[in-house]
Amino acid sequence: MSAKNWIIVANNSGAKIFTLAPAASRRKDPPALQYSAGKLPPSELVEQETLEHPEGRMKAQAIDADRPGRSFQSSGMKRHGMTREVDAKTQETMTFARQVAERLENARRQGEVERVILVAAPQFLGLLRQTFGADLRRIIDQEFNLDLLQMNPQEIRAHLPEALFGAATSR
Repeated sequence: MSAKNWIIVANNSGAKIFTLAPAASRRKDPPALQYSAGKLPPSELVEQETLEHPEGRMKAQAIDADRPGRSFQSSGMKRHGMTREVDAKTQETMTFARQVAERLENARRQGEVERVILVAAPQFLGLLRQTFGADLRRIIDQEFNLDLLQMNPQEIRAHLPEALFGAATSR
């Protein structure tokens, strides 16, 4: 997996972009050890970029503290409270999903990324899918319904299949 292959780990409060770097050789390995194509050393996740969205951690009341407006009934003098079609928290999450999709689309257009592995919380993954264009969908290689954003790179790597990292698949 090259630097043009990204692993995106995201949820409604942030996203991290990782690439893979070969693991440093262990001291026990002889310096002249040659790896065949099938037995590459395991790779490590290297964080390249972080996208923050602190509003994703806020409660809906804090995002939309104002009371809804009021309106007169179309006939008569009764007044009714107006409601939103989408609650404020979901709207913020949708906004962030569009920001992540725009970042990926810009990277795709500029040739920064050729393949994406997407790891996102289930609800956020669904919103991301809705915002992706056809060209971006073509470079999505794999998707995982996991919320791993708060974990360190080693913990994230442990939750993903070894085949993604160039390690031998047999244990």
